Parts: sequence; C-alpha cells; structure tokens
Amino acid sequence: MDEIDLSAHPNDGYFKAVFSDPKHAAMFFQSHLPAEIVARADWSTLALLPGSFVKQSLQQAHSDLLFTVRIAGRETLLYLLFEHQTTVDPLMPLRVLAYVLEIVQTHQKQHGLPLPPVLPFVLHQGPERWTVSTQFADLFELPEELAGTLLPYLPKFQHALLDLTQADPAQEETHDELRLVMQLMKLARTKDLAAFLEWFGSEAKRRGWQVEQSLILLSYTYVLHADATIDEAQIARSLEHTQQHKEPIMSLAQRLIARGRQEGRQEGQQKGIVIGQIQLMEKFLNKEPSSKEALELLSLAELEARFAELEAEYAARFKGR
Repeated sequence: MDEIDLSAHPNDGYFKAVFSDPKHAAMFFQSHLPAEIVARADWSTLALLPGSFVKQSLQQAHSDLLFTVRIAGRETLLYLLFEHQTTVDPLMPLRVLAYVLEIVQTHQKQHGLPLPPVLPFVLHQGPERWTVSTQFADLFELPEELAGTLLPYLPKFQHALLDLTQADPAQEETHDELRLVMQLMKLARTKDLAAFLEWFGSEAKRRGWQVEQSLILLSYTYVLHADATIDEAQIARSLEHTQQHKEPIMSLAQRLIARGRQEGRQEGQQKGIVIGQIQLMEKFLNKEPSSKEALELLSLAELEARFAELEAEYAARFKGR
C-alpha cells in the first residue's frame, strides 16, 4: 500500500486508500451485496476505474470509487459512494442517480451500446442514523388516485446502503481486515477512537489478527489525524500485543516521535513519547523493559540515541526474515 497523505481530509483519504485496493473492495462487496449477485460475480475480474463523479466542491462530504466486474459473464459497474458529512442527505437518491447517469453516458461515449448495469452502494459513516428513503420514487409527491398511473413514467431506482451507525462491525464482519476498517470508521465518526484503540488491543491479545502490516500502519496513521487528542501511550498500549506486526509499529514509533517535534512540544512531552516507544521496542526485542524512572534521568538526545540503537538492533535481527 502506497504512502497516503491523510493530513488534509483524513476520512476521504482513508476510505480511498483502503478501498482503492481491489482486494479490500471485493471483501466489502462480497459481504454486503445480495448473495445471488456475489455468487454469480467473477471477483478475480474486479478492477478500479479511474476518475471521480463527485464535484470537487462536494468532495469533503462525499467520496466515490467506480469498479468493473464480470457478473454472469457480463460487465457490471459497482459504484461505491462514501457519505461522510455530518447530516443525512434526503436527496441522496437524486444525487446518486445523477452520478449513475454520468457514468453510463461516459461509458456510452467510450464504448457505445449496450450499457452495463450500474449497482450504486452508499456507505454512510454517520454520526446520525440514516433515516431517509433509498428509493428515487419516494422523492415525489404523487396524488394517491394517480400514483399507479404516474409511477411507470418515473425512473425506478434505488441505491444499496450500509449505515455504520446501525452496524456492529466487530461482530458482523467476517474478514479481519474489513472488521478493523469498519470498526475504525464507525468509531472515528463518533469521536471514540480511544475505544477503538482499546478494542483493537484487546482483540489482538485475545486471538491475534490476520491483517496486512501496511493496513495496520495506515489505520493508526488515520487515528492520529482523525483525533489530535489521542495520547501516544494509548497507541503504544493498543499495539503492544501485535507481535506479528513489528514493521509497521517501528514506522509508527518513528512517526510519533516526529509528530512531537513537528508540533513543537516541550522537551518533557517529547521525552514521554520517546520513553514509551523505547519500552515498547524493548518488549518486541524480548528485553526487560527499562523502568520509566531510569529513562526519565536521561536527556532527550540520550533517549533518541537509545531508540536509534534499538531500531538498529531490530533491523539486524528481523530484516530479511
């Protein structure tokens, strides 16, 4: 997974970084599309298509990704729209219909007829529960006595929806990677990232995680950008039991120290960050952790030198395994 800048728009950046990977996108669609569609799709053909259909002025509230996949031997487009504004949009069916129309018009210009079906899926992060209809026809006020006559003249359309405010990813998702991503996205919107760190640390200790190292690092980088109040010690405790993920934790330890410098923290605060990372790294190297009291006697420069020694020892011991 490439390095992603999450500083400007962490929600948008994290969504795109995760689901631009066809493997993660396939996990999502396989878990949340109707079973008949999932069974008939050839997921080895899933591919991300370039471009966005959301206007630039709206991209802080909406993000989108378009995929192609063969279903029952025919090309189908899967359109994933990420809704991360703070309020529910009652015009979402109209907005999605406009995106779908632009998608099929673009396809027709490039490839002609026939048009592929487009399956639109809205992923709602919250924090409010999704309370409006997913049916396009429900946007209209029809005279009751003429509804049956008028409906055939209206576009018949709805979008699929996953409302994270009503989902329980920790229990409902079957893939470890999707469970981590969805739980993080759910708790990020409710500003409860301390609960995510506690949950992940507990799960890692209880049963381990079959998760890519790069996804661990990306997710914890998102935590840092999504909530500036998160304490580095909380992150260290959360990662303490992920022994199989030494590489991203090393990178994160370096990033935490760098963040303390960039934010111009006082020397005492920076020392606390480095002390925590030294103790964490000593555990990964199966060393007896130095006492906090002993480490506090050292200067910031001495602590950073100690961390650099541990980093070099880690590289010598584990690189190339």
